Amino acid sequence: MTVWDEVVGQPSAVAELSAAAENPAAMTHAWLFTGPPGSGRSVAARAFAAALQCPFHGCGQCPSCHTVMASTHSDVREVVPEGLSISVRSVRQLVQSAARRPVSGRYQILIITDADRLTENAANALLKSIEEPPDQTIFLLCAPSDHPEDVPITIRSRCRPVPLHTPSPEAIADVLARRDGIDPETATWAASVAGGHVGRARRLARDAEARTYRETVLSLPLRIRGLGDAFAHAGDLVRNAKAEATELSESRDAAEREELAVAMGAGGVGKGVAAAARGAKAAERDLERQQKSRNTRNQRDAIDRALIDLAGFFRDTLVAGSGAQVALTNPDRDAEIRRAASQWSPESVLRRLEAVLACRTALDQNVKPEIAVEAMMTALQRG
Repeated sequence: MTVWDEVVGQPSAVAELSAAAENPAAMTHAWLFTGPPGSGRSVAARAFAAALQCPFHGCGQCPSCHTVMASTHSDVREVVPEGLSISVRSVRQLVQSAARRPVSGRYQILIITDADRLTENAANALLKSIEEPPDQTIFLLCAPSDHPEDVPITIRSRCRPVPLHTPSPEAIADVLARRDGIDPETATWAASVAGGHVGRARRLARDAEARTYRETVLSLPLRIRGLGDAFAHAGDLVRNAKAEATELSESRDAAEREELAVAMGAGGVGKGVAAAARGAKAAERDLERQQKSRNTRNQRDAIDRALIDLAGFFRDTLVAGSGAQVALTNPDRDAEIRRAASQWSPESVLRRLEAVLACRTALDQNVKPEIAVEAMMTALQRG
């Protein structure tokens, strides 16, 4: 099993990347991986990084392959933004470290998994390094598209593009069953309802709570009968998202605070204690800001998963109402979808779908989740 087996349903991209890894003369110092959510942008970038460091160009068995794929290789740095954006300070620190000579591998590699979250100043700082790349340094950027709203033109023009597409349900089901050991029936079901998102399919196949939450969300459109229902369901959705975010954050936040306290000399004695305490206060405030930003991102991600499910439901309702011979996003909800198609006009379904998409846009623009979700639910009730 090679590192390329991790990249699901992308044969053309794998062929291009593996050829570049085997031929240093064909290498480029900056690459841009684009594709819809779930297409495996970061996985493809990580597999490429492993192939570049591997003596056998991605064998999947050597220490280089194992450490890169586990995100522990000393010469591969991966930026996974946990907050709302990637700051210029973070980029400068990473660029400086990536400019050093490799310790054990052939290259210093910097992977930015969500380049669309770079702030303007962060993008400018990264551009300077891409324009004048240090020797033996490779930049791998991942973004939903090469549109200027996702990646500045100045950066895009200096990167070699690697477009990825949504993998087929068959490819997802195969990897879930073969690599993850999930029983074929569950793997096939999860792949069929995940909308081409490998990570979501894996989560649905493994997590009973995720399956229950999906069922709850997909039942909402036919359960909103009045304004009272709209506000009640909006409150439930936001509360569930906050609870999920809190559950994800609590133990990690506490561990980070404890680590910081130890690093800043908590409980120490001596002349330097007072100065260390003052420095600790500033570090604590900085950590609190980071944790708050991460919690906000987790809340939005939880809400967004529900919105994607709702958008898929209304898309399926349009398909069923039109009689188009197209596969449903939620084939296991066929009865509810056809019931909705018989009750609502196509114009009404479109208005509902637009309300869901407007809610996603509002959340991206920092509208308070309660307000954005309540506005969406009332629009769904009106139809």
